[in-house]
Amino acid sequence: MSERTRVSLDPTDRRLLSLLQADSSLTNQELARQAHVSPATCLRRVRRLVELGVIERQVAILSPDVLPGLTAILEVTLDVQSAEALAAFEDHVARVAPVQQCYRVSTGPDFVLVVHVPDMPAYHDFVHSTLTAAANVRNVRSFFTVKRSKFAPAIAL
Repeated sequence: MSERTRVSLDPTDRRLLSLLQADSSLTNQELARQAHVSPATCLRRVRRLVELGVIERQVAILSPDVLPGLTAILEVTLDVQSAEALAAFEDHVARVAPVQQCYRVSTGPDFVLVVHVPDMPAYHDFVHSTLTAAANVRNVRSFFTVKRSKFAPAIAL
């Protein structure tokens, strides 16, 4: 993902974004009412925020507590940390369904991944086929979630 120019948000934009982060299924009419703007203004503002890339996408967030599966947090260290090698790893894991999140980090491992798989055999297969089979992966350290006490994908505005 390329870096984007920072966007200036006014109080109305912030209100709309906060409301949408809480419930993106609101109708335009309801969103406008709660944001204290007209429906036409609301629609225009939301479209602008989408075009600017502020609103990346709208999705349904499923609960891993209700659905079966195993969530793991992985620290991945590469052998070579050149810009090309780091980008190649990001491209590689971006195409792999179990990887929910990938962060390039500093001081410590090169990447932190959040992975969700059906069970331990699937996890084992994922690590071996996706990570350790890649020639540039030096080390994978795994942490398995026992309880998710907080998950807040909203960005404080």
